[in-house]
Amino acid sequence: MIRKISGAFSGGALGALVDSINIWLLGQAGVTAWLGIKLNPQFTGPWLYPRLVWGGIWAFLLLLPVCKAQTAWRGILMSLFPSAMMLLVVMPDMGLGLLGLKAGLLTPLLVVGLNCLYGLIASFWQKACG
Repeated sequence: MIRKISGAFSGGALGALVDSINIWLLGQAGVTAWLGIKLNPQFTGPWLYPRLVWGGIWAFLLLLPVCKAQTAWRGILMSLFPSAMMLLVVMPDMGLGLLGLKAGLLTPLLVVGLNCLYGLIASFWQKACG
């Protein structure tokens, strides 16, 4: 069980790292601005650290007995929970409005898309470790 728990947390942290690098690179390359999304985070420790920790914590959802035989669907399904939290709680608290729409109309699509990648990485990592 310890292996499954540590696999889930480390997979979630790895997925969150990839997610964080992707959103930072998209901002640096001007892709988010081109899409009309006003998100351009700075790659700093105080920005990255909570993302890694929360990525690991959210990945504990992979321990639930859901879609065990379908690793990809399991990761995508798990990723919907942090996406909802981001779009319904975090972004409104940041002043970006419900679904982050004040940051741009495509913001929800970007959040869900990057979180799907996060979920896939976390799920496949957890399966490999478990």
